[in-house]
Amino acid sequence: MKMPEPDASVLARRDEFAAALAEIVPGDGGVIADPDELKPYESDGLTAYRQPPMLVVLPETTEQVCAVLKYCRENELKVVPRGSGTSLSGGALPLADGVLLGMSRFNRILEIDYANRCVTAQPGVTNLAITKAVEHEGFYYAPDPSSQIACSIGGNIAENSGGVHCLKYGLTTNNVLGLELVLIDGEVIRIGGKNLDSDGYDLLGLLTGSEGLLGVVTEVTVRILRSPETVRAMLAGFPTNEQAGDCVGRIIGAGIIPGGMEMMDRLAIRAAEEFAHAGYPLDVEALLIIELDGPAREVDDLIERVTAIATETGASTIRVSESDAERQAFWAGRKAAFPAVGRISPDYYCMDGTIPRHQLPEVLRRTTELSRKYDLRVANVFHAGDGNLHPLILYDANNPGELERAEAFGADILKLCVEVGGVLTGEHGVGVEKRDLMPQMFSEDDLNQQQRVKCAFDPTSLLNPGKMFPELHRCAELGRMHVHHGKLPFPDIPRF
Repeated sequence: MKMPEPDASVLARRDEFAAALAEIVPGDGGVIADPDELKPYESDGLTAYRQPPMLVVLPETTEQVCAVLKYCRENELKVVPRGSGTSLSGGALPLADGVLLGMSRFNRILEIDYANRCVTAQPGVTNLAITKAVEHEGFYYAPDPSSQIACSIGGNIAENSGGVHCLKYGLTTNNVLGLELVLIDGEVIRIGGKNLDSDGYDLLGLLTGSEGLLGVVTEVTVRILRSPETVRAMLAGFPTNEQAGDCVGRIIGAGIIPGGMEMMDRLAIRAAEEFAHAGYPLDVEALLIIELDGPAREVDDLIERVTAIATETGASTIRVSESDAERQAFWAGRKAAFPAVGRISPDYYCMDGTIPRHQLPEVLRRTTELSRKYDLRVANVFHAGDGNLHPLILYDANNPGELERAEAFGADILKLCVEVGGVLTGEHGVGVEKRDLMPQMFSEDDLNQQQRVKCAFDPTSLLNPGKMFPELHRCAELGRMHVHHGKLPFPDIPRF
């Protein structure tokens, strides 16, 4: 598709903007303008969509972020905040006539407070780095997306990331205590802190998952948890996906909340095993990885109960970890599922939708039907415990029409999620990927009300425009006197 032309009047002032921003963020690499050096920023993890930014700015201090945003507001420059760029929904897709604000230099842990069980960090710190910083004292940070070795905590805030342990310990929103945020006019605000709750409106909940549309995070305070006394994992293989889905429902229905409960289908199992050598059975159609944690006696009892449920629902193989190394091997395969699938297909499209748990068998059945309809393979990998699906649609972008079929296939999966009572996303966000599907879930009044919130924080729609909402409205039409400038940046997105 042809990309809409950027604002020529903005591009004509590109050198002027670069020089002014270099005054704000001086030093080597503070402002990137060279076309070759802009290449690494042209997409996020959704690599089918690419667009080089006009400029990249890499601030190091909150004061610099304030000055950059204030300058952009005064000059009506669009700004796209970016963390590590692992977003899978196009949330960090840049603008050809906009500034990409990279937060990678905000990479320090500022404080570890064991007494209050929290860590304060800059947004560029990786997810896994927080656990690494506290594990020697017997603590850890619970949300653990598969990209945790690379994804930033600021990006986790933007997308409300989850991970394999979100079933028991919650998403990012359940584990963040406080934020420092810079608004588009350069104002700094603090929401929450080390305390477990705050009075007034739940702005922390509003900002977590806001995808960079409301402000730029410059500091994050998260809760850390005591490492469980005992942690064991089990593999349960099933002859059919339906039996595995039934097992998931029965475990939760029995009042058992595992630390994590993941499911993979045959294609994903084989790819992960060949990549990670985790010891997965290859003669099953579906595999559950179920982790149980707590006091040793409780874990032993839960393993017996889960084993009984798995047997009743038709498990053909059950294996329980006998050491922590074996448990980690079980998870290594699951964590490596995405890169593993990349070895068996030139390209894949990673979806993200959430459904009620009891609908797992039906959604898997209909996904198989869609796979036949579009003549594309799909590997199913997902957080079974909370119904967060991650179908991986395999395609080859070099074959004419395959990407378009993959996109249509993915859209039908997301529509199916909504149809059965679920939602369009679980942890990847809306970005540009699901933007035009929002009316499947929300009425026009719903979307207008959400955009009123956007207007309150960013009245001229300069922060990450073109994401989340299928169309932008004049703020005056939504009850404010401010006006959005320009057209929707991404009516058509270039695909590669």
